[in-house]
Amino acid sequence: MCRNIKTLFNFDPPVTAEEIRAASLQFVRKISGFNTPSKANEGAFLVAVDEIASISSRLLRSLETNALPKNREEEAAKAQARAAQRFGP
Repeated sequence: MCRNIKTLFNFDPPVTAEEIRAASLQFVRKISGFNTPSKANEGAFLVAVDEIASISSRLLRSLETNALPKNREEEAAKAQARAAQRFGP
């Protein structure tokens, strides 16, 4: 359920609004227990996603580091290698 929640800080190219929203959606799904909320809960669910995305964006903009930005392709390749080792070919 939380596969889209990944480290979003210090990448080149920088994180996009869509990536932040996807991670926020996964977070709200996880803590609420709803993959798709009922009509009665949909408004609160979507407000929570928007608020978490906004807070996450502010956090990512405010963070500082002296480390070089990570390359997205290299990090994806490392993750695939870890998954192959963990789950097999």
